[in-house]
Amino acid sequence: MKPVQIGAFLLALAVSSLAMAEGGGDRTFDRMMTSNDRSMELFVAKEKARDPVVVNDKKGDSTQDL
Repeated sequence: MKPVQIGAFLLALAVSSLAMAEGGGDRTFDRMMTSNDRSMELFVAKEKARDPVVVNDKKGDSTQDL
């Protein structure tokens, strides 16, 4: 009986390790990161093409601190 239990345990261990080996998660993550990198490149290119926004930190006489 003992060898049968050990054999069943090893079989269950082998099947579970094969099932978990490649679930497509790595490929999905790689596609997601590639898509993210591409969208960031397009965003940066679009932002560089726009006119720069000028921020004036100097306060005038009419502004008040809250």
